[in-house]
Amino acid sequence: MPEFTVTSILLGVVLAILFGGANAYLGLRVGMTVSASIPAAVISMGIIRIILKKESILENNMVQTIGSAGESVAAGAIFTMPALFMWAAEGVGEMPSLVTITLIALCGGLLGVFFMIPLRTALIVKEHGIVPYPEGTACAEVLMAGEQGGSKATSVFAGLGIAAFYKLIADGFKLFPSEVDYSISSYKGSGIGADVLPALAGVGYICGPRISSYMLAGGVTAWFVVMPLIASFGGDMVLFPATKPISELGTWGIWSSYVRYVGAGAVATGGIISLIKSLPLIVTTFRDAMKGYGQGSASVERTAQDLSLKVVLLGIIAIVLVMWLVPAIPLTLFGAILIIVFGFFFATVSSRMVGLVGSSNNPVSGMTIATLLITTIILKATGNTGMAGMVAAITIGSIICIVAAIAGDTSQDLKTGYIVGATPKKQQIGEVIGVFASAIAIGAILYLLNSAWGYGTTELPAPQATLMKMVIEGVMGGNLPWNLVFVGVGIAIVIEILQMPVLPFAIGLYLPIHLSTPIMAGGLIRLYIDKKKYNNNQTKNNVIESGILYTSGLIAGEGLVGILLAVFAVIPVAGGSFGDYINLASRGISLGNIGGLVFFAALLLTIMKFTVWNNKNIVE
Repeated sequence: MPEFTVTSILLGVVLAILFGGANAYLGLRVGMTVSASIPAAVISMGIIRIILKKESILENNMVQTIGSAGESVAAGAIFTMPALFMWAAEGVGEMPSLVTITLIALCGGLLGVFFMIPLRTALIVKEHGIVPYPEGTACAEVLMAGEQGGSKATSVFAGLGIAAFYKLIADGFKLFPSEVDYSISSYKGSGIGADVLPALAGVGYICGPRISSYMLAGGVTAWFVVMPLIASFGGDMVLFPATKPISELGTWGIWSSYVRYVGAGAVATGGIISLIKSLPLIVTTFRDAMKGYGQGSASVERTAQDLSLKVVLLGIIAIVLVMWLVPAIPLTLFGAILIIVFGFFFATVSSRMVGLVGSSNNPVSGMTIATLLITTIILKATGNTGMAGMVAAITIGSIICIVAAIAGDTSQDLKTGYIVGATPKKQQIGEVIGVFASAIAIGAILYLLNSAWGYGTTELPAPQATLMKMVIEGVMGGNLPWNLVFVGVGIAIVIEILQMPVLPFAIGLYLPIHLSTPIMAGGLIRLYIDKKKYNNNQTKNNVIESGILYTSGLIAGEGLVGILLAVFAVIPVAGGSFGDYINLASRGISLGNIGGLVFFAALLLTIMKFTVWNNKNIVE
């Protein structure tokens, strides 16, 4: 069956650049990126089947493998590199060159792929059925639904259409706010809300009620325990790192000034605990990989072939030499070694974590904060201070950020490949091609957006990059709120003692509660469907699978329209952008928070429609 073809490579490269660009804008604007695997697969099926009249699930899988690399490289780059542009704008640093940005993105992307390869057998094959990999599984469902046709495809495309329409009226026409937000005035410092979006409900359904509830528990701890405590004890005091009295900050001010550090401490600790627990598995994986060192893959079944360990190790050594010796990358040998140590650690954590909570909730920025904290302390202790030390720190942070993002993406793609019967080796080469294409494009995109609006402006606030910049300046200047970081460490340890999974909880603590609530709504629907009585197991499995297909479509539909809206935002029309032009809220037409909640409730009912209500006659 055709897999690694000219069509799949060219289409994948185009999608890698498109998704990379759109996600760069989206992430700089709102601090979040959308997963590109499913949208890439859907577009690929449309082009390869309908336009080119070809049928190959493996070709479609190759397109999404290459295409989704663009989104991950962009996510890693925009969370860190704008700090370099901001220092240049402040007159304290120099503008990074296009070559520098491309090489940083390339080194990070390639390391992410290479670090993931030896872990594939352990995480994807041996833990199949234990670690869900929601996006990877959803993507495989989308590909298989397209292949089998019939009612399965109907569920996916219905979800896609409904989510696309929903996202367009919510975030395009802004008929109602996609973020419903309430501060509770009688309980100072607390707040509740929801990002009433289809993808989040979809992720909740696919992840299931247990993981959704751990995330919500983290959100409740932050927004109903930690923040009210800060508001109660803080009063009119101005406490670092905020510059205003706590009483004037409001819920979002308290969250961004204080709770994100607590969350970052918890996420870093969760990552370390996760790594310690995975150590036996990592050791056996490496031992198994070493046994096959230098052996040809001809004797191995096609669906079990990886790039040889020799290629992986030579690739890693070559990248270390490039990072150390190429003048465009501002790193010493010591910096390159730090990257290998942290890179391997976070690639491992990221690869497993996206399997548990999905790529959309992979706290890459939390991992990057942890990396920046440690590397900046080490650089400062070894005498690398001032601007040179800060640039070295952000370079290390950027590469690690991209490593973590790409390792997570590679895991999801290899999971999709495992389910549909792809050749891992060809997929891994596809990932490398996607990394090359998007690394070349991201430099131009960052320059374009910087010259259009600049970073740290209201148009492109670049929330993560601003935080990374603040962390480095804080450590170099010695003014970081360590107490808050250690509060997060303490909370994570308590959760581990209670024998709950730390990472989903820590992610809920780190992200606004507005993301955990809609995920929980999706999880509750899955709980209802799981607990219902059915005539037989086959019926139950069919109902659950229908839901997974439909919610996969929801995630895809929102992803596609999110990217379309990012394009609208950069098309100039009548003194603004096309996005401003179609914005109804700016003309006073909006249904408000209530409208958002009503639409979201209707959206949740559609999940019921495509699961339980469609199978009324066979459910007791």
